[in-house]
Amino acid sequence: MDHSGGTSANIQASLAGRYATALFELARDSKAIDAVEKSMSAVAKAVGESADLKALTTNPVLTRTDAKKAIAAVAKAMKLDPLSAKTLGVLADNRRLGETVAVARAYTALAAAHRGEVTAEVTSAHTLSAAQMKALSAKLKARVGSDVAIQTKVDPSLLGGLTVRIGSQMIDNSIKTRLNTLAAAMKG
Repeated sequence: MDHSGGTSANIQASLAGRYATALFELARDSKAIDAVEKSMSAVAKAVGESADLKALTTNPVLTRTDAKKAIAAVAKAMKLDPLSAKTLGVLADNRRLGETVAVARAYTALAAAHRGEVTAEVTSAHTLSAAQMKALSAKLKARVGSDVAIQTKVDPSLLGGLTVRIGSQMIDNSIKTRLNTLAAAMKG
């Protein structure tokens, strides 16, 4: 049974999502879903932690050839699976290395949906503590009725609170949104 209908339709709507969907289909056909997920997560983490790798993915003056060579070297050094390495090569070819983290995120959501897991994208003003994550996980489980994998993002412009997106459903209790809603109501 496939629960991923809504998830994959949402994911395919974005550019990164189209790459992630293509990668996921290849991974599924080669029985490499988990290996690719591990590789893509490792790359996303590395882009976040390494200034050099971040520069490589965002450098507009790097030629395609150089970007491709550099990302191939990174893939080799990180011992990425062949499908992930190839996908990064295609991103380099199309001058889309800046989408690497978004592709990795979208891929993780597709893999989770394939396993029947529900993934919630949680955006908060500050990094959540382990205790807050645990409480949030329990709340979401109660609401959804199954375990929920949580992907977190920090957005300081939220002014407090957090937004949670499960598939296309937005659950929001951020101050910013409430202020915007109030401002809209006052204008009307």
